[in-house]
Amino acid sequence: MENTQSVLEGESSFMDPKKSDLPGYAILNTAKGSITVELFKDSSPEVVDQFLDLCQRGHFNGMLFRHVIKHYVIQAGDSDKLGATEDWTLKGKHYSQLESSLKHEAFMLGTTKAKHDNKEFELFITTAPIPDLNEKLTVFGKVVKGEDVVQEIEEVDTDEHYRPKSSIGIHSVTLKQSI
Repeated sequence: MENTQSVLEGESSFMDPKKSDLPGYAILNTAKGSITVELFKDSSPEVVDQFLDLCQRGHFNGMLFRHVIKHYVIQAGDSDKLGATEDWTLKGKHYSQLESSLKHEAFMLGTTKAKHDNKEFELFITTAPIPDLNEKLTVFGKVVKGEDVVQEIEEVDTDEHYRPKSSIGIHSVTLKQSI
């Protein structure tokens, strides 16, 4: 996979502390096509800030989709274990709660509510409403274009541990003020 730099189009820097100056959209460029996500800067500012910082540093470039559970979750991350995803979908394990008015509807972008270090920040894209995830993931964006790409990723062949049999991942992330 090509490991290109994340790009902030139309801006030389987003270091200005004003939230309105931060990018409002991220385009995940994958092997299957582009997924455009609107970022919820107002309702999840800390998570969005961390996500933007990681994008600027190229953290997601070359990141593989590690687990694909049809009708549930697509996970991109550095972890090669099923771990939390298996717990959520098969065992109903509970994690600490943070208050959030956003719910896990179809095509929402989220990350775990656990404290993140930069190596553990994983992305989850839901492909159907999953109320059980409301307590476990923080929603910080919504797919606004490329739902067909998400569904194409969802349909890849997986092994018994929900890992795609062929590598598919995020080539790069492009940040934009608007679309």
